[in-house]
Order: sequence, then C-alpha cells, then structure tokens
Amino acid sequence: MRRITLPLVLGSATMLGSEPHDRLEMRQISKSFGGVHALRNVSFRARAGAVHALCGENGAGKSTLMKILAGAITDFEGQILIDGRALSFSGPRDAEDAGVRIIYQELNLVPEMTVAANIFLGRERRHGLGWLDNRTMEAETRRLFERLGAPISPRTIVGDLRIGDQQMVEIAKALAFEAAILIMDEPTSALSDAEVARLYRVINDLRAGGHTIIYISHKMNEVFTLADDVTVLRDGQFVASAASRETQPDQVVRWMVGREIAAMHYEPHPISERAMLEVSGLSLASPPLSGRPALRDISFQVHAREVVGVAGLLGAGRTELLEALCGASPERPGGSILLNGRPVHFRHPSDAIEAGVALVTEDRKNLGLFNEMTVGENITIGHIGALSKGGVIDRGAEMRAIRHAIERLSIKTAGPSALVTSLSGGNQQKCILARWLMIEPKVLLLDEPTRGIDVGAKAEIYNLIRELVKHGMAIIMTSSELPELLTVSDRIMVLCEGRKTAELTRAEATEESIMHAATQFLDRVSKAS
Repeated sequence: MRRITLPLVLGSATMLGSEPHDRLEMRQISKSFGGVHALRNVSFRARAGAVHALCGENGAGKSTLMKILAGAITDFEGQILIDGRALSFSGPRDAEDAGVRIIYQELNLVPEMTVAANIFLGRERRHGLGWLDNRTMEAETRRLFERLGAPISPRTIVGDLRIGDQQMVEIAKALAFEAAILIMDEPTSALSDAEVARLYRVINDLRAGGHTIIYISHKMNEVFTLADDVTVLRDGQFVASAASRETQPDQVVRWMVGREIAAMHYEPHPISERAMLEVSGLSLASPPLSGRPALRDISFQVHAREVVGVAGLLGAGRTELLEALCGASPERPGGSILLNGRPVHFRHPSDAIEAGVALVTEDRKNLGLFNEMTVGENITIGHIGALSKGGVIDRGAEMRAIRHAIERLSIKTAGPSALVTSLSGGNQQKCILARWLMIEPKVLLLDEPTRGIDVGAKAEIYNLIRELVKHGMAIIMTSSELPELLTVSDRIMVLCEGRKTAELTRAEATEESIMHAATQFLDRVSKAS
C-alpha cells in the first residue's frame, strides 16, 4: 500500500524552548488472530507535546495497535521505542511503569467498588503499616474531578453512575498517574457537550506540559479541533500520516474507507397513518441514590414506517424512556402503552420481545453482548426457539440464518465461530442489531446505535434504518449527535429533566430549536438564580 507522508508541523501547544522529538515509535508491527491479519507491518510515530489522532474504520487495527502499546497484547511482531529506547512489555503494568496509560472505549471498571477504589486499583495508597489510606485516595480523587469539572463523589459506587459519569471515572483513572503517553479510545462517546469541553481543556493542558496524547476518534470535528497530526489505518495497514493543518476531513475519510462517502441527508418517504405505538402519561420514579432521572407525564405516538428521534442532554431521560417502553426499567412505569392498538404491560424485556418490541442498548459491553459466546451465538440467541424442532436446534437452519445476518449487515468477522470479543466495537454493535432484526420486531428501540462506529459503518446503519421503515417497522432512536437525528428522523421529540419539552416536525427541527427545548428547564433555573 502506498505510504503518504505530509510535512509534520509543530503544535502550537508544544512546550516553549524545547525541540520536538518522537516520544513514541512503533516499527513494523504485525499481529494475527486465528489466521486473520489484524495488523501488517504498521509503523507509527507520535511526538512529545502533541495530540496525534489515529483514524480508521472499525476493524482497521487501531485498537489492536494501541493494546500492543498498552501491554494488553504481548504476542506480536515488531518493536516499540519510547524516547528512543526499545522496550518490551510483559503486561499492562509494565506499560504503565513506562509511562503509558490507556482509556478504553469499552469501560474497564469494577462496578461494585467506589470511584476512588477504581481509580487507585492496583496502585493503592497505604499507611506505614500497610493499611489502605482511603482518606488520601479520596482527597486525590476529589482533586482529579475538580480538574475535570465533574461533580462526582469519590465514595459513589461506580455501578450506580450513569454511563457518561463512568466515562469520566475512566478519564480520571488515566490522569491520576500523569502518563507520558496517554491513549484515548473514543473518550467522548458517552459525554455531554459540557463534559467534552472540559476534556478538551484537560487535553490542551497535558499537551502544553509535554505529554503525548494518542486520540482515537471517528468524529472529524474532534480530530481537526484537537489533533496536531493524523495517522490513518485501513484493513490493518498504514495508509497515511499528515499534519492536521495540511489535510482536510474529506481527505481523511477517503483514506479511511478507500472511497468517497456520499453525503447523508434526510429522504422523505410515506408514513403510515396507523399508530404502531401510543404512549400516554408515561411516568417513572427515580430509584433512591441512583442518579437516574425520573420521567414525568410523557405522551407521544410512533407510526408504522416512521423514525422518531429522541434528543436531550445526558441525564434528560432518553435511556430511561426506552427502558420503560420495553419492560427493562427497575420499577414499572405509570401511564399506558398501546402496541398496534392493544394495551400492553411489560414486566420484563422478554415480554416485550415476545410482543414484537426490541431494544438495542447503549451499553453493549455490559447489557448487549454475551462475551463468552461466538458471533453466531450472539446473533441467534434471541431466536433459538424458531430455529429448533422438538427442542433440538436445527444447526443447518441456524447457520443459514447466521450467514444471512452477517452478509446483510456486512459484519467483518473471521467466521460465525469467532468469539464476539474478537470483533471491533462497530461490528459487535452490528451483531446486536442482527440479533433483534432476526425476530422481525414491530417496534425497534435504538439507544445511541452508532456510538463508537466509524463514518462508513454509520452510513450502513442509516441505510439499514431506511430499509426497515420502508418495510413497515416503527423505530425510536436516541442520539447525542444532532446531525445524526436530523439525518434519520421523521419527527424529533426532545426531553429535558425527564419531561417532553418539544415535538418537532421535519420543517421545525434544527439544531438550534432542539437545543432550545433540551435546555428549557435548565434555562429557567439559571434565570431564577
């Protein structure tokens, strides 16, 4: 593959009075999994005092390359040099001791432990006699969150935090030890706009202090806001490296996918007059100390062949709404739900699935995937009854269904028998989508379905949504990305603090009108104070 290298430019935030130098060099890195080449002779350099964006589609090899750098993968070909010194890591602890820390896209926390205990796990502060020094660890944790501008208590149990706050704990965990090389894998995927702004400030502070940031993101606005340099991988191989000021987002996307990506825009289509789902006065109490928002008196309809987008800031109640609709909320919601004109009362997600309502959850690692199972098993697990005869699985029918799903959603895998954890995040998400599409639901609930997915895969998901509604499905979809909602939605419902504040037609929906409704109650509180 042709190597493209444009002139590298010293970032403006590099330390004054110091010459730029390569903090990191990875030479001719190769790695295979079960005969599948994840990386082939990839070389990568990153400068001290710079943010280096690492881009590529899902499955391009970005995460594998960074896991090698972080010591999580030790069986590979090639060489790692830090500040010119060749190093070999026997595990993550060795990499951390060498100054390398990683923030994984899939959160790596212990839900049963406190925030402070997670941050110092394996590197606990102790008194002279060996007892844990909880007071010091909690004080240092408070200082970290003050730096991040996040009001999270060190004593909170991590499992009680919403996904965005858990992401902030991961970031604090990586910052605690001031790594020389900090790897961030899609760090903003679960953060609000305010939290993203705080993270940007922290990254700029680290860059000014001479740290090297390797930033993995599919969001071109983030890449060109933060990065000094950009490197692109495709199909496990190096494609290009450039100073960000010497290239453009469209060029980076072309390097990533090897082709032009057609601009996605809303396409009008006929919507049925039949309401597939009717919700009236939906309310849900917030469990004590959960930090989850309550839902209050929410009413709306979704018609067959329609996509209703749900917008709102983090904590507005988007996920809670979808959980309440499919029987997955901790308490039974109040109000009424009609499915195809008939009242339903789901006590468990299995009741919803049987009735034809399926949820693709935002938290695919903990709530969506069966990590010990294969790709094929993850796809068919919700449809085993229909693939069985006399209580025995028809393996031929199962394999045909799996291969059809893999082909339909373009899932990149070594095969149906590969472990689902061997797939990239985007392809794992496709497996979950394939699982629920196999039951042919009447109503499909999508909670942040493109979180952590590259531009090419996003276009595939958008086209799939269009195909599904064309054949009569009703879809409710949440997203933190307003352009995405405007691309796929026929109507947009806006939530703020657990209440519906607007329901916008295509003609009414703009980023400004959505944000106005999403901050309606917040604005009221601000003016009152």
